[in-house]
Amino acid sequence: MKLQEDTKKAYQEKAQAQLNLLNAQIDELKLQAELAKADAKVEYQERLVQLSRKRDEVQLKFQELQQSSEQAWSEVKKGFEAAWMELNTAWKNAQSKF
Repeated sequence: MKLQEDTKKAYQEKAQAQLNLLNAQIDELKLQAELAKADAKVEYQERLVQLSRKRDEVQLKFQELQQSSEQAWSEVKKGFEAAWMELNTAWKNAQSKF
């Protein structure tokens, strides 16, 4: 039982670190958007809105993950990982455009 708790905690810490890194990257993209020319600024803003929505979904799934019981952990983890993959894809798409 202790091993599962340690694994769960380690996973949560890793996920939180990844979220923190992505938040910093989104902040950097916001700065680039502010410095962009008018036509590029619109596209930056659209990408930022998409990224922010996906990030909010991941943050919600992460909260569910943190609050999940041992029995629900596996299912909640799958939902978190799916949301994370969507966010990661959205980030790569935004990054490739700029």
